[in-house]
Amino acid sequence: MNESPDIIAAQHSTFKDYVALAKPRLATSVVFSAGAGYLIGTPAFDLWMFTLLLIGGFLVVASSNAFNQVIERSQDALMDRTKDRPVPAGRLTPFRALIAATAMGLVGLALLYYINPRSAGFGALSLFIYTAVYTPLKGVTPLAVFIGAIPGAIPFMLGWVAANNDFDIEAGTLFAIQFFWQFPHFWAIAWILDEDYKKAGYNLLPTGKRDNGSAIQAVFYTVWTLIISLIPATGLTGTLELSIAGGIAVAVAGFLFLWKSWNLFKEQTVSSAKKLMFASIIYMPLVQVIYVIDAFV
Repeated sequence: MNESPDIIAAQHSTFKDYVALAKPRLATSVVFSAGAGYLIGTPAFDLWMFTLLLIGGFLVVASSNAFNQVIERSQDALMDRTKDRPVPAGRLTPFRALIAATAMGLVGLALLYYINPRSAGFGALSLFIYTAVYTPLKGVTPLAVFIGAIPGAIPFMLGWVAANNDFDIEAGTLFAIQFFWQFPHFWAIAWILDEDYKKAGYNLLPTGKRDNGSAIQAVFYTVWTLIISLIPATGLTGTLELSIAGGIAVAVAGFLFLWKSWNLFKEQTVSSAKKLMFASIIYMPLVQVIYVIDAFV
C-alpha cells in the first residue's frame, strides 16, 4: 500500500532534521582537513583507509555537533541564528538527538579504530573535549574558545596520524597550524554575532566585547598562524616539508589573511569582521591544498 503524501513529507522533514543535527557543512569542512593531513603524510595512498578516515571523521564531528545541540538547546532557543535548529524548535526530542549522537560517535570511532588505535584515540579525545569541556564552558568564560580550539585542531593532525600511525613533530605542526588559525576565525564570527550570542549569555570575544583588545588578539594569533604555517619551509619539521615555491604561496595567503585581520583592528566594524571571517574560511583550505600539492610535486 502506498504511503500518503503527508506521511512521506513528514518522513522527509524528519530526515532533514537528523541531517541538520549533524551540521553537515561544518563536518565536511573539518573532514577536508583530515583528508588533507592524510594526503600530506601518506607514504603510500590507500583508498580504503582514506575512505574510512573521511567517513569516520565525519561521523565523529557530526556526533560532537549533535551532542552540542542537545546540551545547548535552551541557549539555542534564545538566539536568532540557532532557534530553528531541530532540538530547540521541538522537531526532535533531546532523547532522539542523543541516540543519534551516540550512534554516530560509536560508528565513527569504530571506523577510526580500524585504521589504527591512535586515530580512534584522538577522535575520542576531540569528541570528549568538545562535548564535555568546551560546550559547558561557553557560558562561563571566553577562555572556552581556547579549549574549543583543541578538538578543532585535531582533524588536520588526525589525517597524518591515520596515514602513519605516529604522532611526532610533523603531526604536532599540523595541529599547531589549525589551532592558532581558529582564534581569528572564531573571533571574527563572535564579533559578527556578539549581540546574538549575548542573548544566550555567551561572551566569546577575548575581552567580552568588540574593542581594541579583542581586535589586537585576532591580529596576534593571525601572525602566529602565518609563522607556524611557514616553519615546514625551514626543514625543521621532520618529513613535513615545504618547498620554496610552496612557502611563497603560503606566505602570500598568510599576508592576505593578516591584512584582513589588521583591518578589523583599524576599523572595528561588523563589515571588517565579515571580511576577516571569509578570509579565514579561504585561508585554511587554501594552505592545506598548497601543502598537498607541494607534497606530490
